[in-house]
Amino acid sequence: MSDILLHREENEIATLTLNRPAQRNALSRDLMSAMLERLKIIAADKSVKAVVLAANGPAFCAGHDLRELTAAREEADRGRTFYQATMKQCSELMQAIVTLPQPVIARVHGIATAAGCQLVASCDLAIAADEARFATPGVNIGLFCSTPMVALSRNLSRKHAMEMLLTGEMASAAQACEQGLINRAVPADQLDGEVAALAGLIASKSGHTVKIGKQAFYAQLEMPLSQAYEFASKVMVENMLAHDAEEGIGAFLEKRAPVWQDK
Repeated sequence: MSDILLHREENEIATLTLNRPAQRNALSRDLMSAMLERLKIIAADKSVKAVVLAANGPAFCAGHDLRELTAAREEADRGRTFYQATMKQCSELMQAIVTLPQPVIARVHGIATAAGCQLVASCDLAIAADEARFATPGVNIGLFCSTPMVALSRNLSRKHAMEMLLTGEMASAAQACEQGLINRAVPADQLDGEVAALAGLIASKSGHTVKIGKQAFYAQLEMPLSQAYEFASKVMVENMLAHDAEEGIGAFLEKRAPVWQDK
């Protein structure tokens, strides 16, 4: 199982690489299990400041493993139990990315479709090569992308999300950037440099502060305006009392570089 997800750490950045190139990095049960296990380890590792999610082969991720899903139809319940477990696991994986203390950057070099597009939308940030393509094509095979819809509708405007979901058509990297699915599209030969620069910039900040900010960002999104401000104000107060805020403000006033202790 370990070979289907590669992992390395360098300069406070963890890189997870989907490694099922022949299957276009489809999210099999084993691959999702490996990702969940590794994310759990990273969540507890304060030495990791940022995470990059990459993939080997021609595709970033083609979604769920349709061969695996089809094989389950041979079961007595026509696959119902397997499908329920698969969708539950996938939902847990996407939420694990969102709730991870460290920001996650998707490095998208090729197509990201269905649950693969959901994976990109679930990451905090995403940079894609110009030739990358995105789609939620389930409607073309009689299977509406309902779970990818959750992440997609939280990134794109309603009408852009609905167009992708209802048509199943491919969107270019430029369109994905315009619609908010990714942060930017760059020439393929600049992709690694752009991702490394963004991850490095994030890793240079206080890990404690970034963790507070990421958690607060997603929490306030679901709140009414007045409740969001009340919540964010409390977060700001607690953040102000943290060591790194004191250090950072002091360093700014004294015109020196801050020394973070991530607390």
